Amino acid sequence: MGNRVARDDFEWVYTEQPHTQRRKEILAKYPSIKSLMVPDPSFKWIVSGMVLTQLLACYLVKDLSWKWVFFWAYVFGGCINHSLTLAIHDISHNVPFGNKWPKWNRWFAVFANLPIGVPYSASFKKYHIDHHRYLGGHILDTDVPTDFEGWFFCTPFRKLIWVILLPLFYALRPVFTNPRAVTPMEIYNTLVQFLADFIIYHLWGWKPLAYLVAGTILCTGLHPISGHFIAEHYMFLKGYETYSYYGPLNWITFNVGYHMEHHDFPSIPGHKLPMVKKIAAEYYDTLPQHQSWGRVLWDFIFDKAIGPYTRVKRICKPAKSLERHDDGVPFKKFDVPPAS
Repeated sequence: MGNRVARDDFEWVYTEQPHTQRRKEILAKYPSIKSLMVPDPSFKWIVSGMVLTQLLACYLVKDLSWKWVFFWAYVFGGCINHSLTLAIHDISHNVPFGNKWPKWNRWFAVFANLPIGVPYSASFKKYHIDHHRYLGGHILDTDVPTDFEGWFFCTPFRKLIWVILLPLFYALRPVFTNPRAVTPMEIYNTLVQFLADFIIYHLWGWKPLAYLVAGTILCTGLHPISGHFIAEHYMFLKGYETYSYYGPLNWITFNVGYHMEHHDFPSIPGHKLPMVKKIAAEYYDTLPQHQSWGRVLWDFIFDKAIGPYTRVKRICKPAKSLERHDDGVPFKKFDVPPAS
């Protein structure tokens, strides 16, 4: 377990992300793909059913022993909560109500957040747009691990700990790498979430809350579904920074495995991404892909060629002025010294 990762730095590149050019080529060849860029009318009902299922589960676990609370949190409730985090991902792309009703999307994300137990949706929206605009961008893309993560989590045992603590790193990393002003929506998200938590505690006690929060932490850490966190952008093959997975776990994750297609067309709902692959098959069939998220976790932990440093990072052009996201929060681009 002491076999150290060979890398001691990220894979620095000086090129633009590949998705922009491929998107242009595909749209020029298959303009019909634009017809897929519409809201998903069934999405809000699926998500609502998941939220209500978790509410029912809270009632059912209130009298269980603690060991069964955590068991069901891992094998059932946490899977739903992980799926809800991916629903919030799709909501950040305005899947339920489209671009004409942005506030409806934001508030629906707050609703989808309720079973997760901790406020998350508004902050995710704020940072996720940078992940698409500046994939691998130094400082701007907070999906990329920090230098500390790459340096310290460099043996199989340490990488195992890193996987277990993934939800902690995803939550805290933006605070240290690219802190941004708190938005009103984040405040509303926090107030609504804590009010819901208080109501659940008042009605049924601590066990339902533990079921929700433990499920979120356990199933976004060392869990087969969590393989997508690593599968999506870790450089398993040199020169490739985004990968798709077309296996059955897409059925419960809103097709997040179609990640190459998603980054090419982030405005297309998850349930239509298989159609993108079918229409433009020649662009995707020849690209490397993952066959199993469980195997991804295994390889990440035990392969000395892979670790938190195995990510593509790119230089960001310095900005002359402040820009703003669609939530109104200003941010700066950052100049970066040449890679050594």
